[in-house]
This record gives sequence, C-alpha cells and structure tokens, in this order.
Amino acid sequence: MIHATETAVSPYFNAIRSALGGLETFFSGPQPADALLGQSALHMLPYLDRLRNSFACWQNRIDFTGQFRIARAESGFPVFQNVLELENDRAGSAQRLAAIPAADALKQDMVDFILRQRAFPSALQQQIAERLYLERVSAGEIFSPLVLPTTVGVAVNPKSRRPSYLVSWAAFDGTSTLPMIYLATVEDSSENVGRILVTEEGRLNAEVEIPLPVGGLLNPDLARAFDDFCGKNSSYSLTPATIATNMDRDFEMLHPKSLGRVVLGPFYSAGITENTGRVNDILSRVRKPENAWVMTWTVQEVFSKREQPAVKGFFSSTPASQEFHIETHDLEAARMGVSAYEKHALVPHDAYQALYAAGETKAVFENFKVHVISGDQIVSEV
Repeated sequence: MIHATETAVSPYFNAIRSALGGLETFFSGPQPADALLGQSALHMLPYLDRLRNSFACWQNRIDFTGQFRIARAESGFPVFQNVLELENDRAGSAQRLAAIPAADALKQDMVDFILRQRAFPSALQQQIAERLYLERVSAGEIFSPLVLPTTVGVAVNPKSRRPSYLVSWAAFDGTSTLPMIYLATVEDSSENVGRILVTEEGRLNAEVEIPLPVGGLLNPDLARAFDDFCGKNSSYSLTPATIATNMDRDFEMLHPKSLGRVVLGPFYSAGITENTGRVNDILSRVRKPENAWVMTWTVQEVFSKREQPAVKGFFSSTPASQEFHIETHDLEAARMGVSAYEKHALVPHDAYQALYAAGETKAVFENFKVHVISGDQIVSEV
C-alpha cells in the first residue's frame, strides 16, 4: 500500500495521465491496414475516458482518505479494492452529498475558523475534499468492475442476410488488476429483428433510425441476458476462444463471428512500480518524471472460420454453431486461445532514449510493436 499523500503519489498520477493521453492519441489516429483492431480502434476512446475519470476521482479521494493502493509488482494499475470503492461511493454519492454543506459554505467556514482560531481547519478541508470527490464521481462515467455492453455498429451480412452488431463492453479484472475492453461482432438470426432491420434485398433498412451507440445489445429480447453473460464471462482467466464459445452455446440466435480483447497493462512508472526492476532503474534517470513511464497492451482476437448450420429434425434439433480458429502454429497464440494477437508498447521519447542508451530496447521490447510519443506525434515500429 502507498500511504498516499498527494505529494507521495503525484508522480504516478502525472505519469498515468500522460500515458492515457498518449493512448488516446494513438487510438484516435489512423491504424495500420494489418492492425487487429483496424477501424474499431476508435471504440476504445470512451473506455479511456472512463479510466481518466477514475484516476481523477482517485486523486481527489486521497485528500480525505490518505491512502491508495497500486499493484506495484504486477500490473502497475490500482488494486481491485480501489475500483470497488469508487463504484460503491458512486452508488451512495447522493445520500452522502446531502449530508455535507455546499462547497461555498465550507470555504466561508474555513475563513472564519482561520480568523478566529489562527489555525488551519483540517477537518473542514477534508469535508471540502470529500464533497468535490463525490460531485466528481457522481458526474463522470468511471471504469467500473463491469462496464455494460453497448452496440456501437450495425450492418447486414449479405451472405447470411442477418443483422450484424458490433458490441463493446469492458471489465476490470480483480485478480490480474488489469482493465480490459471487449469488441465482438455478433450476427442475430432472430426473426423479429431480421424483419425490421433487413430489406428484401438483404441490406440494412435505411428507414429504421438507429441512434448509435445504443446501450445494451440492439435486440431488446436478448439485451438483459447478454448483460448477464458479459458479467459472468469477462475475466482475464478466460481465453477469448472460451468466451466466444460460451456465447455461441448460451444464445441460440446469436452467432459470434469474432471477439477481440484489449488488455491494458502492465504499466511501468519510475519510482512507483516494481514490476520490472531493470526497466524502472533506467526510467528513474529520465529527466522529466512525467515522461518516465512505459504503457503496454495486448490485442487478442478469435474469429469463426466456419459455421456449422442448424439441423432441424422431427424429434430433436441442433442450433447453428461456430468453429473458431486457434493459431496452433504459434505457441503464444495457442496459450492465449486466439486466432491472432499483437503486443504493443507506448513509450515517451525521453524514456525510449534512456532505454536505447542503456542498450535495453531489444530485451525490453522483444515481440512488441513499439510506439514512441513526443508531444502529439507518435512514431511506430521504431
């Protein structure tokens, strides 16, 4: 645990703020043609906003709790208890805010206390800090243990003539202390949805207005069950292939064609994290502390290579099922349970120079696609 006075952890918050800004720059830019996420990378941005809001709330929370816990030797992200506390505080924020005077009144009380007592009103300062924190946590969207699914794209598969949804959701894994974002392409063979969304020519019905993004799965009959599914099938210990197979099994009318997972982290920050001692030693020599970090992430994807059609018999029937491709020729892909994967690292220019000067870039970034950021510019594959 870090006993987190603002002074003690401000370098960490400055670094993670810089790293999240760098990730936003990266995912906002054009993606390489062979990138796994491709155009779907833009759907990462709302979740980065949630992370940024969560870190801003945690920084406010320190002012009146005085402690903050980071998985220093593993992911470099806050431990799961911090995530749960943020969620609980958001749920009870209205009641707690009602019991705390308005900020202006508290500030006037502080002035009066200083003038009368000639001392600093620590208790009043903590009340102001708590009020500002609760206002922030109730107003902004945070990165919850589970961020419920959202339909971010709709199309029609011209071959199957089924509506196809691009659905995203996110989870913060309590065991690995890693935030994860999911993107799934799912076809829907429900007759009621097909009649509404698909024209006789097998195209998306332009007369149906779909105000994307839509909270939940677009099919209202399956939306609640899909939320429950994501709550039970989003842990880091489950491979993408397992999650996609479970989805295919649990929903007769939903046909997952691909499932991608972006695992953010580990995050390395000089003087705070201890996940790789040698890297942290070198990062500690970077002149500007806000540039003494490395953010890594892994993109995983599993896709269906074919669909076994449904078999309908007089006494029994078998629903359509997917055959997912696992790249068994790559041991790491087979271990992850994916068709393909990419490992990325985002590094400030100052930090990359320090690692390069120490002759550590090859050892540190082996098997990674490296992206060096300087200001708003990113140079990839250095």
